[in-house]
Amino acid sequence: MKNITLSASEQLIEAARRRALLEHTTLNQQFRLWLQEYVCPPQQSRAALETIRMLRKGLTTGGRKFSRDEMNER
Repeated sequence: MKNITLSASEQLIEAARRRALLEHTTLNQQFRLWLQEYVCPPQQSRAALETIRMLRKGLTTGGRKFSRDEMNER
């Protein structure tokens, strides 16, 4: 495993360490998890992003402008 050096404010690092302690983990382990998800997002995230891309391609309003009330209707 390779080591890296990161910089952040002392207060931020201490707050992150306290949170990791509350979650029964370490700041190092949380960083590894974040890095893994950053490089290779979970399948669910990829599927959600693909759905959003597909919807953006196929949905149009035909140039119609909606009122605020129309946009908030359920």
